Amino acid sequence: MLDLLKKLEHWVSLVLIAMLAVVVVLATIGLGVTVAHDIASAPLFFPGVSKLLEVFGQFLLVVIGIELLETMRAFASEGVVRVEVVLTVAMIALARKIIVLELAEVSSVALLGVAALVAALSLAYQVFVKGRA
Repeated sequence: MLDLLKKLEHWVSLVLIAMLAVVVVLATIGLGVTVAHDIASAPLFFPGVSKLLEVFGQFLLVVIGIELLETMRAFASEGVVRVEVVLTVAMIALARKIIVLELAEVSSVALLGVAALVAALSLAYQVFVKGRA
């Protein structure tokens, strides 16, 4: 019974990897189209700060997808979830959130929460990843 569950887990992981790869490819194509459109439209080569922040958000979304692919690949091949990859994905996702954050629309309590998340992830990364070296 355990062997059957292991095989099922492995096949589900492979299906998730394939679906995530499709999503990452589509997000990359979408990012490329956005960048090409922004460069070609007026004003040439500088779409404005708000549009740049949107592009950075899309870029980080693709990076998060790539890191998630790494997590799924490691899980499928080794059968374990690597903490450093999960922490890296969380830090990139938080960085993306901070970059696209509209400060005028966010309360000070929410900003304190984001700061606490940054501190917690930094500490966790230091303990789990740098502490092992």
